[in-house]
Amino acid sequence: MSNILLLAAVLFPLFAGFAGFLVGQKRIKAYAIAVAFIEFVLSLAIWALFDANQGSFQMVVNLPLIPSFGVSFLLGLDGISLFLVILSTFITFVGLIGLGEMPNIKNLVISILFLEMTMVGVFVSLDLLLFYLFWELSLVPMLYIIGAWGADKRIYAAVKFFLYTFAGSVLMLVGILYFGYLYHEASGVWSFSLIDWESFPLAYGVQLWLFGAFFLGFAIKVPMFPFHTWLPYAHGQAPTIGSVILAAVLLKMGTYGFVRFLLPLFPDATVYFLTPVAVVSVIMVIYAALIAFAQDDMKQVIAYSSISHMGVIILGTFALNIEGVSGSVFFMISHGLVSGALFMLVGVIYDRRHTKIMSEFGGLASVMPKYAVIFAIVLMGAVGLPLTIGFVGEFLSLIGFYNVNWFLTALAGTGIILGAVYMLRLYRKSFFGEVTKKANQNLKDLYARELLALVPITVLIIFLGIYPKVILNPLEESVKSTLQIMSQNAQKYETKLFLEHASAKERR
Repeated sequence: MSNILLLAAVLFPLFAGFAGFLVGQKRIKAYAIAVAFIEFVLSLAIWALFDANQGSFQMVVNLPLIPSFGVSFLLGLDGISLFLVILSTFITFVGLIGLGEMPNIKNLVISILFLEMTMVGVFVSLDLLLFYLFWELSLVPMLYIIGAWGADKRIYAAVKFFLYTFAGSVLMLVGILYFGYLYHEASGVWSFSLIDWESFPLAYGVQLWLFGAFFLGFAIKVPMFPFHTWLPYAHGQAPTIGSVILAAVLLKMGTYGFVRFLLPLFPDATVYFLTPVAVVSVIMVIYAALIAFAQDDMKQVIAYSSISHMGVIILGTFALNIEGVSGSVFFMISHGLVSGALFMLVGVIYDRRHTKIMSEFGGLASVMPKYAVIFAIVLMGAVGLPLTIGFVGEFLSLIGFYNVNWFLTALAGTGIILGAVYMLRLYRKSFFGEVTKKANQNLKDLYARELLALVPITVLIIFLGIYPKVILNPLEESVKSTLQIMSQNAQKYETKLFLEHASAKERR
């Protein structure tokens, strides 16, 4: 029963998207919301059937596609992927609720349903070629969403987004095919199953090269410095719902790839490249925070904020201990909720004023009090205020990496302080003071559809900040299992020693 639910969660948005072409223009948005709601309920049902005490993959579906080459429609999930699936379905659902009037809205919402299918597929695929298929297919609807419904420079932004991420994906495909070839040479059979690959240790030199191929594909998607330049353009030109899904879910595909594939498959290479990756991550945190501080465009502030926060997620991942990896996955979820809400909130004011420039506002708290309160709560989550969702993942990621390198952790902490500075500056310039612009004097506060989209996220930002165990407990066993596979696949004594040392520090 549970594996049928997982299969349905992947295929339902696809078939519903095709059926959407038969729905009239006036009813298409209600249809899409209903589809997204059913998909969200499916993801909650999967959670209800999930065994939190089991660290291995559950609800496995295995349908042979090309048996002679070991390619199959292989699905499954653990605690790491479970909540990313729920995040994908939830963000799609509330994003569609908050969607305002758009030209040619039918094609837009159908594109979003197709995109939802690819997002869920990425997080539950256990066949590497199937994973790659969903990974690449996610580019197509997002390219269309940016290019068709974006701002003036939408074509440039869409093409840049596509070329950057596609180039990284090609390198990853080469790595996948080579790994499959090595497995065939050693075992005599073809397989692209992650379950099979996790029990197939690679030689140290091979790990280094394959790590590079996979890492670049994921790093461009994150995006890591210096591959980050496509993201501000994509966010700046995308329609609101495109920015919401891009920030909340699509960027997490890259960091998910680090946890799901790099750690268990290439443990020696992961430890070897740990320090360079950590240094680049710290550069991301500080550099992007400084650029965010210099922006006057709200969307650009949030876009560079995303890059900065993704650096902290990567630090947690490469801590290679339970605290750090669990914190990084939790931070993926928290950043998805917070960044998605922030882009929705910017979209609210853009719909009313057709500008995102902070200097065009001021005094919004007196004109739009509901909007101001929700923006303040979400902003507190973004800066990691204790008792909000942003604090938990950030704290665990940094505590985890502190056991590895206290100096780099301290540097990353300065970026978090900068984050509070530029976010509070955004709020002060936009919401406090007198209403000096005549166009701002009669702005309407949040509409019902906007409240329906934003209030659930706001509640989760507070609830999961106070009670994070609901996510952390199911995560723990899966993270332990991943780290155990790392130790088993490590070929070098230094790697095993490092992992044992990290584990011992954690116990102390």
